[in-house]
Amino acid sequence: MLFRRAPQKSEELKIIIVGAGEVGFHIAQRLSEEQKQVVVIDQNPDKLRRIEDNMDVQTILGSGSWPSVLKTAGAEDASIFLAVTDSDETNIVACLFANAIAPEATKLARIRTEEYTAYPKLLGSDSLRISMLINPEQEIVRSIERLLTLPGAVEYGQLADGFIRMVGMRVEGGPLVDEPLTRFRHIVKDDGIMVGAIARAQKLIVPSGADTIKAGDTVYFAYKPTSQRALLRALNRTRGNLGTACIVGGGNIGLRLARLFENKGVDTKLIDINEKRCEELADLLQGTLVLHGDGTDKSLLEEEHVSQMDAFIAVTGDEESNILSCLLAKSLGVRDTVARVNKAAYLPLVEAIGISHSVSPRLSAVNSILQYIRQGKVLSSVAVGGDAAEMLEALVPDDSALAGKRVQELGLPKGILLLGVIRGGEAFIPSGQSSIQPQDRIVLLALREKMSKLEEIVSRKRG
Repeated sequence: MLFRRAPQKSEELKIIIVGAGEVGFHIAQRLSEEQKQVVVIDQNPDKLRRIEDNMDVQTILGSGSWPSVLKTAGAEDASIFLAVTDSDETNIVACLFANAIAPEATKLARIRTEEYTAYPKLLGSDSLRISMLINPEQEIVRSIERLLTLPGAVEYGQLADGFIRMVGMRVEGGPLVDEPLTRFRHIVKDDGIMVGAIARAQKLIVPSGADTIKAGDTVYFAYKPTSQRALLRALNRTRGNLGTACIVGGGNIGLRLARLFENKGVDTKLIDINEKRCEELADLLQGTLVLHGDGTDKSLLEEEHVSQMDAFIAVTGDEESNILSCLLAKSLGVRDTVARVNKAAYLPLVEAIGISHSVSPRLSAVNSILQYIRQGKVLSSVAVGGDAAEMLEALVPDDSALAGKRVQELGLPKGILLLGVIRGGEAFIPSGQSSIQPQDRIVLLALREKMSKLEEIVSRKRG
């Protein structure tokens, strides 16, 4: 058992992360940037080395389900304990021993198997005291459904109980192109929409009024649900209708997606490479045609007339296979393709090579965990541009330094933008003259490197 100790952070909050995979890596990176004291435990030295090379946190080589390792990590002093390995059983055992060593610590566990998630009370019992089960797969299924009904959408999320939505849309033409953003509201003829960020040439910017949208940009819009029609009209888009779909991958996500499509009356085919799993799926699904085969087999896709389908969704555990099968489906003429990816670095690349949409359960898990850790300051959050930026919802307390000020008086630095305000059960997109009132819920966007500054701003008290 080896460990590397990082310098003590000024932040008192100590967080232990069991699991240095993609989820653990990105949580540790974000929390380290926010000056939290972080300890990461994993049995794989290569994964720990990657963390050591990219951030300033303490790492420990060993199993997070071993009490001796937890004690070496200082679990008794931890405020938050995260178990995010790829093994549900390891995560449960880690929380069991963490509860014995640090009963007052808040425990979050990544649990994906339905056999466990069906019993949340058991996992939250006194022996485990898991405060939050992280299972982003159901949210991923809902995101896929929304993406497929928003033509041109590459990302989708919602905050403030759905009062404010976020969508990333590829802009190829239309009245918004080459116009300064100062004319945006005049063009869309709706005051419920705002441009939050623009992705161009693999770079995400938070724009000012002088910036323009260029053909080929991916633009991230914040909007009220009632303004969606106006947004699509300004982009020369119409709401998509999903009638037929092909799913590749019969894991938890593929199964849940097929069930959703069955309930929606979508004519669905599901392909999986594992014959035994296909037999199980055939018993679990009523209206879905289950096929044993390889989603990267072009002849199989041709035989099943994939070219005539509205959507092709690849959600196997192998992201390279997902990307390849989506490219094959695209070459056959499928209108919409969705690829499940795990590495955040792949998200912008997927769009660049012509795949319509990408989804990441692991990134969704990171968002859920960060939202929980920031409880009190942040009510909800969604990633933007992979993880290049974040939109979040915060409450304005009575003693907040923001209360009573106009938006133009807030002095928000470049890279941070106020996108929405929810007051009295109604949402509006603010202008510079809009004022912030106590108990408002505000929605902001910040580049990742500005997150510490944003937390400081929303936490600042009057006087």
